[in-house]
Amino acid sequence: MSPNPEALADQLHSAAIGLLRRLRREDDAIGITSPRLSALSVVVFGGPLTLGQLAAAEQVKPPTMTRIVTGLEDDGLVERRTDASDGRLTQIHATARGRRILFAGRARRVEALASAVQALDRQSRAELVAGVRVLERLNSAMRQTTEGKE
Repeated sequence: MSPNPEALADQLHSAAIGLLRRLRREDDAIGITSPRLSALSVVVFGGPLTLGQLAAAEQVKPPTMTRIVTGLEDDGLVERRTDASDGRLTQIHATARGRRILFAGRARRVEALASAVQALDRQSRAELVAGVRVLERLNSAMRQTTEGKE
């Protein structure tokens, strides 16, 4: 019997939130707030971006993103540069230090997660492999649905 989609979605949501909260503890060593780390990640993997593009990606208002970027700038993790093709625009670029800190944090989270995965029995790891594939397809389907609404 197939599980109820709403109940399954609720269980998935709770499990994902719990897992992310546990992994976020690894970020405490960095001393950077979650909103700043999230914005830094967008700049590292999707940048350079204008402040408006970054605010849209993070789903916050521009004044909020201005405060986040100012904090990242003060910490030496990003810098603002005038756009080479349009001098009226300013783009946010990750610094080498910002990239190093972001990748070090990711490595700590992956290491913590790998340790937990290693503790699983062989059957559970095989189930997890299959589950990750399903999650990737689910993420892709949701991304396509979201992009279709924009």
